[in-house]
Amino acid sequence: MSNIPETGRTQRVRIRLVVIQVLVFSLLLTLGGRLWYLQIRNGQEYSDEAKNNHVQQVVQPAARGSILDARGVPLADNETRLVVSASRTELMKMDDDGKAVLTRLADVLDMKPKDVFDKVRLCDAKTPQPCWNGSPYQPIPVTDEATTQQALTIRERAEDFPGITAEPTAVRRYPAPGKANTAQVLGYLSPVTDEEITKAQDSDSPYLRSDMVGRSGLERTYDKELRGKAGVTRYEVDNLGRVIGQAKNDEAEAGSSVVTSIDARVQAVAEYELNDAMKKARLEFDRNTGENYKADSGAVVVMEAKTGRVVAMASLPNYDPNAWVGGISAKDYAKLTGKKSNFPLLNRAIQGQAAPGSIFKVISSTAAVNAGYPFDGHYPCPSSYSIGGQTFTNFESQGYGDITIGRALEVSCDTVYYGIAHKEWLKDGGNNPKKHPKDWFYKTAHQFGLGKTTGIDLPNEVSGRVPDREWKKNFAKANHDAWCKQGKKGGTYVEQIAYENCLEGDRMRAGDSVNYSIGQGDTLVTPIQMATIYAAISNGGTLYDPTVGKAIVSPDGKDVRMIEPTSHGKLPFDKKTRNQIDEALAGVATRGSAAWRFGGWPQDKIPMHAKTGTAEVYGKQTTSWFATYTKDYSIVMTISQGGTGSGASGPAVRNIYNALYGLDATGKQDLKKALLPAPQKGLPDIRTDGTIESPTIRPYNPASQKPAAEQTLAALVGRRD
Repeated sequence: MSNIPETGRTQRVRIRLVVIQVLVFSLLLTLGGRLWYLQIRNGQEYSDEAKNNHVQQVVQPAARGSILDARGVPLADNETRLVVSASRTELMKMDDDGKAVLTRLADVLDMKPKDVFDKVRLCDAKTPQPCWNGSPYQPIPVTDEATTQQALTIRERAEDFPGITAEPTAVRRYPAPGKANTAQVLGYLSPVTDEEITKAQDSDSPYLRSDMVGRSGLERTYDKELRGKAGVTRYEVDNLGRVIGQAKNDEAEAGSSVVTSIDARVQAVAEYELNDAMKKARLEFDRNTGENYKADSGAVVVMEAKTGRVVAMASLPNYDPNAWVGGISAKDYAKLTGKKSNFPLLNRAIQGQAAPGSIFKVISSTAAVNAGYPFDGHYPCPSSYSIGGQTFTNFESQGYGDITIGRALEVSCDTVYYGIAHKEWLKDGGNNPKKHPKDWFYKTAHQFGLGKTTGIDLPNEVSGRVPDREWKKNFAKANHDAWCKQGKKGGTYVEQIAYENCLEGDRMRAGDSVNYSIGQGDTLVTPIQMATIYAAISNGGTLYDPTVGKAIVSPDGKDVRMIEPTSHGKLPFDKKTRNQIDEALAGVATRGSAAWRFGGWPQDKIPMHAKTGTAEVYGKQTTSWFATYTKDYSIVMTISQGGTGSGASGPAVRNIYNALYGLDATGKQDLKKALLPAPQKGLPDIRTDGTIESPTIRPYNPASQKPAAEQTLAALVGRRD
């Protein structure tokens, strides 16, 4: 037993507890001080260092899917090129913003320094093209046409070219097989913008800063399917740029291919024949204006009648979509968008609007029958028709006596339609319209699908216009003040029209109705609308949504998604009326206004149906229209300021049919020469590795196509339409 008193032992314990408490407090104080030092005093410094330890993404672009024709021929694919790119981020760190580096680069690439500077500047509202409208953090392509020597020079002298890379890269290619340009249908690519990246963040197909996206045509419509998914490897790096670990690796997924209904061979024929028709029209004298026809633009559509699938679609003027690959030059951009360019980026097959002229008469004929006028009844076809003090004439003031609606279609008699339309206008109340007028002619046009888009799988289609009573009121409201300011009684033609419109521009006048009945006045249609309508007449009345895409094929070829034809309505006639119109349109090709263009055609084997149209436009030369169909196809061509329908467009349309069916000028058929005697139903062969078999094609040889002989019947029927 210890002899230490109890009070002493207690005192020692207390001393020890005090010492421990002091030590603990001292440790806590030290830790608190250190924490304050790290987080408060030097917190920003360490925070900055921590930020430098981050995850760096390395993007492996996905191979964009190909766009193929119906037989597997590539219309758009990829090729490997030496691409020289500049990192704007690195250049901006330099004292001169990289001007010295870019100047040296221009010298190596045999380019002007200004052209290189323009390529890497950022687009904004004040900066004209060329400029970079993609992410400023993405390498900016300067050229995709670098030679091997140029690339080696840049890489071997890396110290002279900081921020510059020269690497083999897969870039888009538009090969134009068989000289089939197909530019407006295919579209083009350009870099994704920051705004697009932000908008797509929450979608199932977000963008990366390195992505190229479709800006028009099929490249835009099927961008999600074609783009695939870029591969991203994420590395953890320290503030010195050293890799300290790999966070995640996502493999790149190639884009799917889009098989179209376009046949590159037929496309080449359509493009050549449209261009040739425009050239020939410019050689023809226009007696109305005292100068040759300008034939400044045109379009043609070849469509499967029973499905609405587009076999060929051409628009002129056109352009080379390869000009956009790797960034467009200032010179090329000016050619495509300048005031003198005539806007080749427009796809006039779906964006070109014009009065239809007499090809509209299939609608007026249907409207007349639905309004109670028998198709085979007899109606006067005088040389002119007068309403008040205004006289409306037939072409060359030719009359045919009393004829049926069918015969009126054949010879394109305007006055038959004037008379019926005028009667209907009077029945609807004339200048004092009924509360609920029948408006058969306007109602029927809407039922035929005019005044709205067809739903084709191409972007930026326009709707055209049906100038019905509602449109008249809205148009008058918007233009009333301008009309009143410009109008002058007894002035020039334009001033007199403005004066009349100021007084009663919202009224449906008799002149408006009769002019409308023959496809004149304020009516506007597009070639794709009329091709859809004539295809519907051919197939019995079904209006199909036109489609260019036929199937989506996955990269491995195992997943094939067909794009099936869909309908958006029926034409408003019964079977009897349809057959009567069908017979009349066959008469147009055999004994009517188009007969001189179809001499020798094998009508017994391949029945041809046609309607000619020549639309008058104030201040311009006439617009040529030619609308046709067989049991297999509908073909519609138009040439702005090109002259008459059968005169300018007729031979070209005949030659396209000759190529499709393998016919010569006499109508003799050789199926071995026929490009597509019947629409192609299946898809091209898909190999086990997912690639698609691609046949080679030869350029179109127009020498094999001789113009059909002009028939003496032309002297009897005239050549207006």
